[in-house]
Amino acid sequence: MNIYVGNLPYSITEDSLRSLFEQFGSVSSTKVVVDQISGRSKGFAFVDMPEDEEGEAAIEKLNGHELDGRTIVVNKAKPRAPRDSKPRTGGFQSRGPRRF
Repeated sequence: MNIYVGNLPYSITEDSLRSLFEQFGSVSSTKVVVDQISGRSKGFAFVDMPEDEEGEAAIEKLNGHELDGRTIVVNKAKPRAPRDSKPRTGGFQSRGPRRF
């Protein structure tokens, strides 16, 4: 089961997140999402637990749990929506033809 964990303290590490979830069963992976430029945590992560029952128990017990002064949000991760396949451009050209 893939689990979303939000509103995390920015100081969280994958090891400490793993330790938190291992109280409820085996954890196959943890991934703290970080900003590509600054390398700082974005305040959310994903935890993968192979046993659904253990994942459900973790969600039930940890959702609303306080961690380093922050109330974390824990729920079943939703599949990522497909991205638009059109290339993105910036500036005025992406707004259409000039009207003046």
